[in-house]
Amino acid sequence: MIVLVDERTDVSDAYKTSIGREGYSVASFSPPEFIAWFNSLGEPDLNAVDAFVLGDFADRPQITRNLKRRVHVPTIALNDVAALDVTLRLFEAGADDVVRKPVHARELIARIAAIRRRTTVEEDALWSFDGLVIFGGGRSPEVNGREFQIPRRELRILEHLAVNRGRRSTRAQIFASVYGMFDERVEECVVESHISKLRKKLRAELGYDPIDMQRYLGYQLVRRAAAAAA
Repeated sequence: MIVLVDERTDVSDAYKTSIGREGYSVASFSPPEFIAWFNSLGEPDLNAVDAFVLGDFADRPQITRNLKRRVHVPTIALNDVAALDVTLRLFEAGADDVVRKPVHARELIARIAAIRRRTTVEEDALWSFDGLVIFGGGRSPEVNGREFQIPRRELRILEHLAVNRGRRSTRAQIFASVYGMFDERVEECVVESHISKLRKKLRAELGYDPIDMQRYLGYQLVRRAAAAAA
C-alpha cells in the first residue's frame, strides 16, 4: 500500500486512480488525518507500507522527520514548483527523494523501487530459506535459484508476510496491506482466494507449503522443518 498525504482532494483522487491502474492500493489522507492515523499505529503496521508520498503542503519537513524516526519506508516529497531551499529542507529532514510535479505514476513506482534497492542488499533479502528468496520492493521472488513470476497481488501478500516474519498476520491486516484499508470495492475474503492460489504454486515448486495458517491467529511464513512438524 502507498500512503499519499495531500490537502487537495482532487490531487489525491488523481494519484489514487493512476497508481491503482499499476496494481497498487493507495490510502490518502489530509495532513491532520495522516498525523492522527500515523500516531495510532505501531511500527510493524507502518513498516508494512510500501511508501509515503507527501504532496505540497505546510509542515512537510516536520512530518518527514517524524516518519523517519519511526520507520524505514521510502518517503517521496512532491513539489508543485522548483524551489531549492524547500528541496534542501526536505532532504535534511530525511526525505529519500524530492520530485517536481507532474510525475507519472509509473515513474513514482520506479523511484520507490529504486529507493528500496538502495537500502536492501541481496544478502539482506526479506526472506531466504529452503529455496525461497523474497526481496521486496516489487522484485519477483526466486525459487530454487530461478525467478518466480506471480501476479502482483500474490507478490504483495508474500512481501507482507516476509516483512512481518516471525509474526502472524490476520486476513484483515493482509487485506489492508494489499488493497488499502479504505477500499470498499473489494471484499476482505478475496485474500483467502489469493493465498490459496499462492500456496498451491509454492507447494508445487518447493515441495512444501511455506505459508502456515492457524485459525483465529492468521498467516505466517515458516521454514520446511516447521511445516513438516506441523
